[in-house]
Amino acid sequence: MPPRDDTPPAPDPLLEIRGLTVRYGGVVANDDVDLTVGRGEVVGLIGPNGAGKTSLVDAVTGFTPSDGEVRLDGRRLDRLPPHRRRRAGLARTWQAGELFADLTVADNVAVATQRRGWRGFVADILGRSARTGPDASLEMLGLGDDVGRLPDQLSLGRQRLVGVARALAGDSRVVLLDEPAAGLDTDESEAFGQIVRVMATHGHGVLLIDHDMNLVLSVCDRVYVLDFGRVIACGTPDEIRSDAAVVAAYLGEEPVS
Repeated sequence: MPPRDDTPPAPDPLLEIRGLTVRYGGVVANDDVDLTVGRGEVVGLIGPNGAGKTSLVDAVTGFTPSDGEVRLDGRRLDRLPPHRRRRAGLARTWQAGELFADLTVADNVAVATQRRGWRGFVADILGRSARTGPDASLEMLGLGDDVGRLPDQLSLGRQRLVGVARALAGDSRVVLLDEPAAGLDTDESEAFGQIVRVMATHGHGVLLIDHDMNLVLSVCDRVYVLDFGRVIACGTPDEIRSDAAVVAAYLGEEPVS
């Protein structure tokens, strides 16, 4: 059955994924996926386990070989390695999301923007690599009071926010959040959703991948649904709630009439 995609793409697309296909030997993890994320837009990506969600994130950010196109603000990135996509403004979080236990919150975030290679080495020698202060992403996410704390002094929810701040650090324009609410209780998940909306109001594009349907359907402007590596639906949260194909593949309940 062809995917139902009645909802128009983002009017001002920042991230454009076209025909993305990922193969692991004879297994097709993503099959000709099209997806867009606009400026200041939160887009959800849901699907059952094994649908290909993390494979898509890995491919878009350059950690898995793929076919198709990935464009950020019109610039084609799919031929670039992960670190150059990151420098271009495309960032991600990881499901594990471990922080450096012996570094403060501010230093955990600073790691993402440190220079590497000979330029970084020379900057260190010349004393030009010192930070002038905490990254602005910490204030944006409400972590300003935590900059001097160690990760184990924070709740799990705030640790997750530090991981998001690390992804936002520098000049990131689109952030792919891979299962950021895993392990959070209802209140923490709700608070996290509010922060995601804050990111959008600052002009960032956000692709949110999570199994917490309350979170996804409450904060996203549009939602894509993957099943067996293909997009089977795309629409507003209300449209996704009542889509028969989505209900059959994932939600497991009667569609809302």
